[in-house]
Amino acid sequence: MNKQEAIAHLIKSTRSISDYPKKGIVFRDLTTIFQDGESMAIALNLMAGLMSDAASGIISYDKFAGIEARGFLLAGALSGKLGGGVVMMRKPGKLPYKKRRVNYMLEYGEDALEVHEDAIKHGERIVIVDDLLATGGTAEAGCKLVEELGGVVLKVLFLVELPDLHGRRKLEKYDVESIISFRGA
Repeated sequence: MNKQEAIAHLIKSTRSISDYPKKGIVFRDLTTIFQDGESMAIALNLMAGLMSDAASGIISYDKFAGIEARGFLLAGALSGKLGGGVVMMRKPGKLPYKKRRVNYMLEYGEDALEVHEDAIKHGERIVIVDDLLATGGTAEAGCKLVEELGGVVLKVLFLVELPDLHGRRKLEKYDVESIISFRGA
């Protein structure tokens, strides 16, 4: 299966749910990809392929930072495939140790991300991973957390992007890549 066929397979595997979590939003349900072994393998292979630079080869990184919750699946799987540690960026109240917090806006509300203060050491090179880029607020909060802890954001990876919501605007200073693009909100 070539890259175009692989992407077409993932698009076909994605379920779209209208008016969820509120009216006017089309929710891209990726559980259909995660629960199918072939689709998950295709997604991980495509994302792993984004971890190289044409000029220098494989990007040198220390950890994948997965954003709750579906980003955990992808970050952990990429770590298992490519090596490196995993940092969990969680919703408030889920981490038991000293933590750093950043609040952000969603397209349908407000939320926050937290990370343990010792999860990222000064100078560590971090790849942030999440399932979907919409307005960019969640990923931007993740980038801020990495930088506040002294880490360096090397790349921000997404399985799906909704370009009509202009999430890349909040992430302009980062290397942002995605596999699938869905037009329309």
